[in-house]
Amino acid sequence: MLVKNVEKKDSKTASFQVEVDAAEFEVAVNKAYNKNKGSISIPGFRQGKAPRAVVEGMYGHEVFYQDAIDSLVPDAFDYGYDNCGLHIIGKPAISNMDLSDDKILTLTFDVELYPEVTLGQYKNLSAVKETFIITEEDIDGQINGVRKRNGRVVDVEREAQMGDTADIDFDGYLDGVPFEGGKSEGYELELGSHTFVPGFEEQIVGMNIGEEKDINITFPEDYTAELAGKDVVFKVKLNALSVTELPELDDDFVQDVSEFNTVEEYREDTRKDMERVMQEQMDAKFRTAIMTKACDNMTVEIPETMMQAKIDELIHSYAANFGLTDPKMTTEEISKMMGLDEEAVNSTIRPAAEYQVKQELLLTAIVEAENIEVTDEELEDYIKGAAETVGATPEQIRKYFGDEYIRNEFKKEKATKLVIETAVEEAPEEAAE
Repeated sequence: MLVKNVEKKDSKTASFQVEVDAAEFEVAVNKAYNKNKGSISIPGFRQGKAPRAVVEGMYGHEVFYQDAIDSLVPDAFDYGYDNCGLHIIGKPAISNMDLSDDKILTLTFDVELYPEVTLGQYKNLSAVKETFIITEEDIDGQINGVRKRNGRVVDVEREAQMGDTADIDFDGYLDGVPFEGGKSEGYELELGSHTFVPGFEEQIVGMNIGEEKDINITFPEDYTAELAGKDVVFKVKLNALSVTELPELDDDFVQDVSEFNTVEEYREDTRKDMERVMQEQMDAKFRTAIMTKACDNMTVEIPETMMQAKIDELIHSYAANFGLTDPKMTTEEISKMMGLDEEAVNSTIRPAAEYQVKQELLLTAIVEAENIEVTDEELEDYIKGAAETVGATPEQIRKYFGDEYIRNEFKKEKATKLVIETAVEEAPEEAAE
């Protein structure tokens, strides 16, 4: 094969030709004949036994050409991809096929190009680094959550109060007509949890077991399009009430739920754990703010092919979190099953996809600009660390991802570290007194 006539049409697209010589084309034609001959019947020959020349004499010399060309296209593109000198993304489109009289096949491929990136400032950026204080009330709330998980549920006979768990039936009506998703039976709702639309839980308070009541609600303006800002009526019946009795917070409780012996030790560990989590959150927010600035300073036009590939990747990733991991399912099938229409994708998934694509382009460009490299020794240590994190062996990691992919990801991690380590932390403005 031979690559020729490589041409950039603009910053986004290009074309190239791959020439397949007559000998290679003849091999492909003969393979096409052998593949199809079993289904060919020619008078005077047993089915599948007619020589190729006889078949071509009856059906024409070009009878196997299309199958031959179809079989050559993937290999021709792969060869062109490796030898055209272009950075290609997405799938190619064949814009022309030409077979000369001397059986030389020329395939013309139209392709999309990896976007051109112009880096802006990515070093010495600044962003607010938020601070935090863990109060005694915060610690109480965390520990009370553990007490609640270890509490005892008790049925009560009285009027509903905030903090109760109410077992309810409800049926929602918009303009007197039931609306989709507005009905349930035996639903357990913790009053005061703000799980339902504002105003709903408050109107349960004061109801008695067995009582039925119409609850009037106005949905928020940022709710789903069908119900946003609409006035609805929920017909509600209170079936039962229960409360969770919390265990006493004493040394015995602490010893039951932790490795500590006293309440004081448990509270101190809870504080340290909450501080660690909050610090990680503040660090993550700072990193996101810095990386967003670096991306905003970059100039790039993202091809839709790249965006759509990332959107598909995210949808499949979200689906896997819900146990929808059937590899045979298309993105469209998964989206339908998850209730993701075009509006939902554009409002939630596309922004996330755009940020991820921008960050990948940014880091790849920084790797090139800074000549970031990874030594073989660094790669070995990196793979060992990754293997330990996921409970695999280095060999398994290598086999699954491949050294080239791992090396590139490590380079991008180095680029991220460069951006973050040169960043400047801004102190948050003090609240006005």
